[in-house]
Amino acid sequence: MTNIILCGGSGTRLWPISRTLMPKQFVKLFEDKSLFQLTVERNSTVCQSQFIVSNTEQYFLALDQLEELNKSKNRYLLEPVGRNTAPAIALACMALDKEELVLVTPSDHLIKDEVEYAKVLEQAKELALKNSLVTFGITPSFAETGFGYIEADEYDVKAFHEKPDFKKATEYLNAGNYYWNSGMFMFKAGVFLDELQKYSPEVYTTSQVAFENASKDGVVRIKHEDMQNIPEDSIDYAVMEKSKKVKVIPSNIEWSDVGSFDALYDELPKDENNNTLNAKHIAIDSKNNLVYGQDKYIATIDVEDLIIVDTGDALLVSKKGSSQKVKQVVKEIKKVSELHNIHLTAHRPWGTYTVLEDTPGYKIKTIVVKPGKKLSLQKHYHRNEHWIVVSGTATVRVGEETKLVRPNESTYIKMGEVHRLSNDGKIPVVLIEAQVGEYTGEDDIVRLEDDFYRK
Repeated sequence: MTNIILCGGSGTRLWPISRTLMPKQFVKLFEDKSLFQLTVERNSTVCQSQFIVSNTEQYFLALDQLEELNKSKNRYLLEPVGRNTAPAIALACMALDKEELVLVTPSDHLIKDEVEYAKVLEQAKELALKNSLVTFGITPSFAETGFGYIEADEYDVKAFHEKPDFKKATEYLNAGNYYWNSGMFMFKAGVFLDELQKYSPEVYTTSQVAFENASKDGVVRIKHEDMQNIPEDSIDYAVMEKSKKVKVIPSNIEWSDVGSFDALYDELPKDENNNTLNAKHIAIDSKNNLVYGQDKYIATIDVEDLIIVDTGDALLVSKKGSSQKVKQVVKEIKKVSELHNIHLTAHRPWGTYTVLEDTPGYKIKTIVVKPGKKLSLQKHYHRNEHWIVVSGTATVRVGEETKLVRPNESTYIKMGEVHRLSNDGKIPVVLIEAQVGEYTGEDDIVRLEDDFYRK
C-alpha cells in the first residue's frame, strides 16, 4: 500500500506560526515533530512507501523532514500550481500500478487514537480490495460548522452535505448517522482513475496529458501550462458524490484537522491552570490561555481565555473562540508586508537564512549552507553584498573568479555581478551577509543556473 500525502496549504489559519513557505504541517508543534512527520510515522505501519504531492517550495521541507525520520522509500510529484485534490490524487495514481492500494491523507491532521485508527484502516482495506472507494467519516463530538458531513447507512454513503449552520449541525449530531468528512480515502489506484474518467472526464483527460508531458527524473514535475489546463475540482465533487462505489468507515479516532488556534489549544499539553505549557511563560493569576513563543519571556497578569502567539517578527493576540478571524488578519498583512509569506528564519533547498535586521537601505542575515549544497548562480540589480564566513569553508564565485573563503575572511559582491556560494566541505558553512542598497527584497534575484529548478 502507498500513502499519498497531500501537502498543499497557504499557511493562513495558524498565522503567524505558519506561513506560505512554512505551512502548519511542517511546523514542529508536538514533541519536536511536525504534523507531516506524525502522518508519515502513523501510516508507515500499514504503508510500504510514501508518495508526496507538493509544490517546489514544500518539496524541500518534506525531503529534510523525511531524512530526519530515516524514511527512504519516498516518491514525489510536484505541482507548479494547485488545482485542488482531484487532479493531485489523479496525477499520483497515474504513476502507480492500477492494482496498488493507496491511502490518501492530508499532511496536517492529528490522530491520537492510533489503535482504533489501525482497526478502521483494516476495515477500509477489506472494502478497497473489493473495488470500493472508501472514505473515513469522523464520529462528531460536537456540532461543528466548519466541516462537511457524510450521511451514512452503516457503510453505505447516503449523501455528502456542505458545511452546515449551527442548527443543522446540531441536527446532524443528534441523528447519529452523520460524520465529519475527514478528507482521507482508500482505494485501488485504477478504480479511482476509472471512476474519475467516468464522472469527470475533463479532469481525467487533462491530468493524463499533464502526466505524460511531465519530466520524471526521479521526481515527477508537472509543467505549468499543463497544470493550468486541468479544471480545479475536489475529489468529493469530481468523484465521491457521484460514484456508486463509495463506502464510508465510521471512525472514532481522536481526529483533529488542527485548523485553528482554538483547535491547537485543545491538543497541546496544559499546566494546572489550563495554560499551554511554555517554559518562557510567566503566569500571574492567568488561566485557560494558549501562549506560544520561544524567543522571549511572555508574562500574563489576570487574563484568561486568550491566544497569544509571538514569533519574533509578529505578535497575535486574540480571544479564544475568535481565532477563525486570523484569515482576515492575513488578508490585511498581505497589503503591507511579506509577513504572510516567510519567517525571519527561512528554509531553502540549500539550507536556511535568518534575518537579523531589516532597515531601509540595508539588511543583515545569517546564512547556513548544508554540506554539498550551493545557491543559484545569480545577480542582483539593486544591492551590493558583503559576506563574512564564521564557520566552515565557503567556495565563492564572483564574476569569473572562484576562491575559498575561510572563517573570519570576507568577500564583496558588487551590484549586477554574477556570483555563487557553494559548500564543498563536510560541515555547514555559516556566514553573515550584509546587503546594502536601495532595495533588498527577496525578489531582487536573477537566477542564471539553479540545482533546484527554481526560476
